[in-house]
Amino acid sequence: MSVVARTADPYRDLDVIDARAPRANQTAVGLGAALGVVTGWWPILALLAAQLGIGLRFGRRYCLPCVAYFELIQPRIGEGPIEDSRPPRFANQIGFVVLSAASIAYLAGLPLLGAAFGVLVAFLALLAATTGFCTGCQIYRIGARLLGIRGRRLDRVDLADVGVTSRPDGDIVVSFGHPLCTDCQALEAEVRASGRRLVSVDVRSQRGLARKYGVTLVPTAVAVAPDGRVVARVAG
Repeated sequence: MSVVARTADPYRDLDVIDARAPRANQTAVGLGAALGVVTGWWPILALLAAQLGIGLRFGRRYCLPCVAYFELIQPRIGEGPIEDSRPPRFANQIGFVVLSAASIAYLAGLPLLGAAFGVLVAFLALLAATTGFCTGCQIYRIGARLLGIRGRRLDRVDLADVGVTSRPDGDIVVSFGHPLCTDCQALEAEVRASGRRLVSVDVRSQRGLARKYGVTLVPTAVAVAPDGRVVARVAG
């Protein structure tokens, strides 16, 4: 088996994840949920819920589909794009809740309701696995933006916070990103290529700034005027 260099350690760099890993997990959950509904053996749904819950609580080392991907598949096909791990984690939380509800419904003598929940999980998981469209991830992104607007809207950046000590001549782009994030690297390269001044904020080492400015997803980038006003959202 060939050994492929990783930019992100799957068990230590938990802020990010290989974008292909969630799809491996979604495949296992989708097929398992479909099998449980079709055969009527609902304990499969309970086992899937338990597996998701254990992985969420104790980490990727205890997520069997994740371990299978990182140890058996990734070394053969290489590392995929690295993305923010929060959206797929939220999707797993939704899957855990719905699968738990399905199991409880079966236990309560409501097999039709349990089957409906199981079919929902199977459909959404297989949709994500085959097309890349993750409903739970999209819900996270929409919710994060709404919560950010309700909380502290990103309409001003104190330039001293990001290391700009003198008043700039024009607008600058402030990018909140993670050093391993593929989209963050591409965004910053694009900004530099355009000739715009870029200030990069590493949210891994500057978590306080990420909290202060309500950064719930990377990359998040804004164009900032010399007086600190946010004049445009570039990404996020």
